[in-house]
Amino acid sequence: MNRAAMNIIRFVGLVIAQILLVNHIRLGGYVHPYIYLIFVMMLPLNTQGWQLLVAGFSIGIVIDLFMGTLGMHAGATTLMAFCRPAIIRIVSGSQKLEMNREPSIDHVGFAWFLRYTICMVIVHNFTYFMLEGFSFHLVGQALLRILISVPVSVFLIIVMMYLFSSNKKKGKD
Repeated sequence: MNRAAMNIIRFVGLVIAQILLVNHIRLGGYVHPYIYLIFVMMLPLNTQGWQLLVAGFSIGIVIDLFMGTLGMHAGATTLMAFCRPAIIRIVSGSQKLEMNREPSIDHVGFAWFLRYTICMVIVHNFTYFMLEGFSFHLVGQALLRILISVPVSVFLIIVMMYLFSSNKKKGKD
């Protein structure tokens, strides 16, 4: 399947999964996991900056439309997309990556992907929860939400990546 078709399917699938399943995970009002971030995270490493920004804004605004959050997801996801090249450089260090491939666990390894996911989710959640609170006296509550939501989001993203991995071991136990 070509890359554009795969990205469209990923976009639609992640939006549906986020809206119908993941949005109903609310433990005490502090756990807010977001798996739709996978869309921006899984774009090929050589994706141009303007394409990252458009992709981040697009999926963020669609999530905003369904959740009624008035551009907060669009803003947070666009900033995450903007920071992605720097995060990739920091996480990669001296490791050489194939730039035309997606940064999947199969391609870059679990440790690299975990560091990458944690950084991307922190940027998104920090931005989103600070925009949501938009007040200095709610900083403590926002930081608590970030502290609790980041590990849950990272866990769900890793599980999703393993569930939909293209390098499944067939016939081996």
